[in-house]
Amino acid sequence: MANYHVTNPKGSDKWNIKKAGGDRASATASTQKEAEKIAKELSANSGGGEVRIHKPNGGPIRDSDTVSPGKDPCPPKDKKH
Repeated sequence: MANYHVTNPKGSDKWNIKKAGGDRASATASTQKEAEKIAKELSANSGGGEVRIHKPNGGPIRDSDTVSPGKDPCPPKDKKH
């Protein structure tokens, strides 16, 4: 199980997909939507987990999605996806 963060570093035009606890990006994408898709695929391939999407320019987490077969820590509240 692996968790991933989708971030857009300040001053960058790319979105980074970074494994939680990792030092560098596992992948990059030109759009946030594409980065979310890649992060979900990476998480699914490693047994599921959480994909946390940050606000642009290095901002705080704005959304979090559970990827199967990961366990959603708060299932009633996560009805967006």
